[in-house]
Amino acid sequence: MNKLKKAVGYFTKFETGLWLSSIVLILASFLIFDRSSYLTLIASLIGATSLIFCAKGNPFGQLLMVIFGLLYGVISFSFRYYGEMITYIGMTVPMAAVSLVTWLRNPYNGNHSEVKINRISKKELAIILLLTAGVTVASYFVLDTFGTSNLIPSTFSVSTSFFAVCLTARRSPYFALAYALNDVVLIVLWVLACISDISYLSVVVCFIMFLMNDSYSFINWKRMQKKQAE
Repeated sequence: MNKLKKAVGYFTKFETGLWLSSIVLILASFLIFDRSSYLTLIASLIGATSLIFCAKGNPFGQLLMVIFGLLYGVISFSFRYYGEMITYIGMTVPMAAVSLVTWLRNPYNGNHSEVKINRISKKELAIILLLTAGVTVASYFVLDTFGTSNLIPSTFSVSTSFFAVCLTARRSPYFALAYALNDVVLIVLWVLACISDISYLSVVVCFIMFLMNDSYSFINWKRMQKKQAE
């Protein structure tokens, strides 16, 4: 009974409401605009659930992100968003796995459901930014070679994703802001996809909810960082 109460009380009322609203809107958009792409629906539900755990600094969120990344890579391939496919299959999934190990190895006060938040130095941030710039330039030419749809936003999606996964692995609160920026890019990408296939509007709704979740993640991680410092 005590374990059940602890599990129920793990998320705040706001977090529970945020997760439920994400699930409801994703389901509603699927039923209204799609009704056939069940893989997209499953990926969106897993993704929304992973983010609420990540907002708590819980490594389980990274495990769910690995599953989401694999599914999203398949969905991206179906619309010739090769940048998204390469980014998630070749970068986000492996980095989420690395983050899972890193978060598990760095629990806060032995609590494996909350990662110990890290402060990265200016030198390390400069290195990450330099690497991100290199990835941006290289991905542009690679994606152009593959004939990627909507090349410019696809390139920015790769660069923002790379920046975000690096900060995630380093346990920085700013990973959430980087992912929020990536969400904006992805919203643009899938709005463009909706021009030719309205069913992709469900993916747009998914990333709008991701943007809300990532914004909350940053707020909560800064709150946790302050608590841990005390």
